[in-house]
Amino acid sequence: MSSAPASTKPAATTTGIAKRKPVFIKVDQLKPGTNGHTLTVKVVSSKPVASPKPRPAPIAARHNRIAECLVGDEIGSIVFTARNEQVDTMKPGATVILRNAKIDMFKGSMRLAVDKWGLVEVTEPAKFVVKEDNNLSLVDYELVNVVQE
Repeated sequence: MSSAPASTKPAATTTGIAKRKPVFIKVDQLKPGTNGHTLTVKVVSSKPVASPKPRPAPIAARHNRIAECLVGDEIGSIVFTARNEQVDTMKPGATVILRNAKIDMFKGSMRLAVDKWGLVEVTEPAKFVVKEDNNLSLVDYELVNVVQE
């Protein structure tokens, strides 16, 4: 047995990887096809989306609720697609932190979404006023294929 001194390394987390501090970004920094965003936004409005048509019994058991919510910060706004339990969290006037959010493209416009790998959490009310006239979801994008020579 050796009498080596105790390790001075920091204790590892349960996953074995040290956690990083989140980098918060503003709405105007969002770009098509990106993911892993952390934002603090205020909910301006929330509108439930009607389900398209009745489905067969096995699929109907997985009833999905969807709402389109306008969220934003002092720099801009974007449409957030809330699913299932996220719909209850996204009430107008609430301030939420969106962790590991991604940009989905829908009919040529950007939509913000948080899937099962992300988190939507309510936080203390923000002091900023949402800038609704800079709505990134109103910008149309077109897919262009670039041929490499």
